[in-house]
Amino acid sequence: MVLKNQTLVTGFILLGFSDLSLQVQRFIFVMLFLFYILAVMGNLLVFTILTVDPVLHTPMYFFLRNLSFLEICFTTVTIPRTLANFLVEDRSISFLACGLQMYFAFFFGSEEGVLLGIMAYDRYVAICNPLRYSTLMSNKKCVYLAVGSWMMCLVLQFGQITFILSLPFCKSNIIHHFVCDISPILKLSCTDTYFNDVVKFAASVVFLLIPFLTILSSYISIISTVLRMNSKDGRSKAFSTCASHLTAVTLFYGTTMLVYLQPSEGYTDERIFAVIYCLINPMLNPLIYSLRSKEVKGAIQKRILEKMLHFRL
Repeated sequence: MVLKNQTLVTGFILLGFSDLSLQVQRFIFVMLFLFYILAVMGNLLVFTILTVDPVLHTPMYFFLRNLSFLEICFTTVTIPRTLANFLVEDRSISFLACGLQMYFAFFFGSEEGVLLGIMAYDRYVAICNPLRYSTLMSNKKCVYLAVGSWMMCLVLQFGQITFILSLPFCKSNIIHHFVCDISPILKLSCTDTYFNDVVKFAASVVFLLIPFLTILSSYISIISTVLRMNSKDGRSKAFSTCASHLTAVTLFYGTTMLVYLQPSEGYTDERIFAVIYCLINPMLNPLIYSLRSKEVKGAIQKRILEKMLHFRL
């Protein structure tokens, strides 16, 4: 079912993991299913706790709530379709469905980078300008930052994906991946993709490099401020509040570089890294933030205790 010459592609075939043995495919299916359930349940738990507990209605946890919601959406865009492809022989996906999956995956993925940058700025203000924190990070400004970041990613990624979908595809309709990704799609185009490569690079600058530089500059200022603190407890508290965010940043940028900065050959490894990026990160983030945060752990324990007492009564 490979389409060649000038036959226009109206749909694609996601090879996924079909080149692997049946036993390996079954193992991958079970692991993806379990990790997906854990990722959704973990992020849903964190999102619910941060929503219902008024003690956690602070700027830091407001953005964490956004991140948890984002992770649920991101994994749901990519993983259920991948799981379904294990159960059916027909791995075809329509042109529209592929475009929608690609759009929402990159929309949520880019929003995560921007949110991590905003969260770094929040930590910078809290530690370096504590007296101005309530002014600089008021509820209204937090809402503006969140809505602005969501809208920016929504609009700019729509433009990038629209440019890609406007290309003629006539080389092949086989995607050597388990999701519709930009790089494999561009390889199928029968025209020059230089403009799309430039747009992709510009998007990487906006959604990855600028947030990374924001994070880097924020933590340089934070470290400088913390080292000047006389109180050992103050230094310890400041570093502990940043530890979970730094861990999440390391995971996000580490897996992003593994997926998008490696050579195009050897897509098996790319799929492994893509699984980490699409699923392992969203699964680990709730653990990272809940285990590191006494407030979140306390709120979860409080809710569990309340439920246990309710059932006993």
